[in-house]
Amino acid sequence: MTTPTPPPPTVFTVTETTHTQSTPSRGGAKERSPEFRLAVNALRGLWQDMFQDALVYRPLPRRHMDGPLIRKLPPRIRERAVWAPHAVVVAAGLLAMLISVEGNGGNDFTQLLSGLCSLAAVLLTLARPVGAFWASMAATLISSMLGSNFSDWPWIPGAFATHLVVLTVVALRTRPRIAAWMWGITALYSMFAETFFSSRYDYSYDDYYYSTNTGPMLTVSAFALLFVSVLQIRRTAAQEVTAQLTVTAHERSRRTLLEERTTIARELHDVVAHHMSVVAIQAEAAPYRVENPPPELEQAFVTIRENAVAALTELRRVLGVVRAEDYEAPDAPQPTLADLDGLLANVREAGLTVDKVVTGAVRELPQGVELSAYRIVQEALSNTLRHAPGATARVEIAHVLGGLGVRIVNGPSPEVTLVKSTHGAGHGLTGMRERVTMLNGEMATGETDDGGYEVTVFLPVATMSEADA
Repeated sequence: MTTPTPPPPTVFTVTETTHTQSTPSRGGAKERSPEFRLAVNALRGLWQDMFQDALVYRPLPRRHMDGPLIRKLPPRIRERAVWAPHAVVVAAGLLAMLISVEGNGGNDFTQLLSGLCSLAAVLLTLARPVGAFWASMAATLISSMLGSNFSDWPWIPGAFATHLVVLTVVALRTRPRIAAWMWGITALYSMFAETFFSSRYDYSYDDYYYSTNTGPMLTVSAFALLFVSVLQIRRTAAQEVTAQLTVTAHERSRRTLLEERTTIARELHDVVAHHMSVVAIQAEAAPYRVENPPPELEQAFVTIRENAVAALTELRRVLGVVRAEDYEAPDAPQPTLADLDGLLANVREAGLTVDKVVTGAVRELPQGVELSAYRIVQEALSNTLRHAPGATARVEIAHVLGGLGVRIVNGPSPEVTLVKSTHGAGHGLTGMRERVTMLNGEMATGETDDGGYEVTVFLPVATMSEADA
């Protein structure tokens, strides 16, 4: 038995090749130059703006009722003034129709047809602006074939007026890029008509003098489109700035609201912590005040103390979150209505004449209510010092059934300043409203009849019967 001879090995020859950059195939990856990509994007924009969106329905909106000119008109005229843009376009269309009828020449039928084409092209700008541009180009061709006035070529009088009106209205209603496309297409048509069709009229009308008006058409339309485009860019920029200012004001208002709520939380921490500490201490000491208390009662007090301590711990943890890094807790206790006299003395030293009136039976109120009332009076008097220097103020505290009424009113400022009053625009009112909302109260602010300003607040306080219920 013999062993079969194995087949000879297959030898593969590997040749190292150097790849040189060449024009890739159509199906492979292509690295195009920036100029090529720019041209492709421009053609895509042209196709999108002038062809795909040519018949998009974009009705001309009515004029706003809050315009500076419309507000001065009588109510009956003001209701019709909102259609002023539409009326201007219709009037421009009738003028273009009149120019076409009188200036294009031809018989009565061709004159009427040219006029109707001009009117239709202008009126189409009210609904489909880009389509109106193509309708104007078509009206130009029809007027050129039907008319007999070739003193100006290729834009005979009716076509000249119609196309200028359409270009201006469409540019006002679209983006500046579309204005550039329209001017370019108009220039191409002018050069094409002047090159390939002017000889026909030269042979047909050798005794009739005509001149080309491509230059005037392109010059006038360029200035008109440039002016309109500048207005569009300016209006868009103004809208963007207004939107940005609105967003900024909204964010500033939210930030102010959060800052005020954080300040209120810091101030109320001492009040709530004091009550929780008292609950914990009394729950711990209560079993020792009763001789031989039952085990159930002892366990109940232990549970109350544990819950109070846990709540106090969580409260301190939350306060650590809302405190700023540079915040220092006040050493003195939080102020109450009993400290109003000291506040009014400080305000009088600052130059403000202020009186205090207390009505009703003075009684002890919850510390949160007294703290909020004190801060409201403090902020209102600070606003008076800032915005009404030299004015007199009056603080009224009314202890009524079911709550506490606070009213701070100041008279007009006798000092003449160039600074506009900013009542209601500062952050102080935001803090007042937050404190009142926290206590389910009510607050009203506004100017008085004599030109002053007042802040009226009612803070509800539950009676003993309501608290027990």
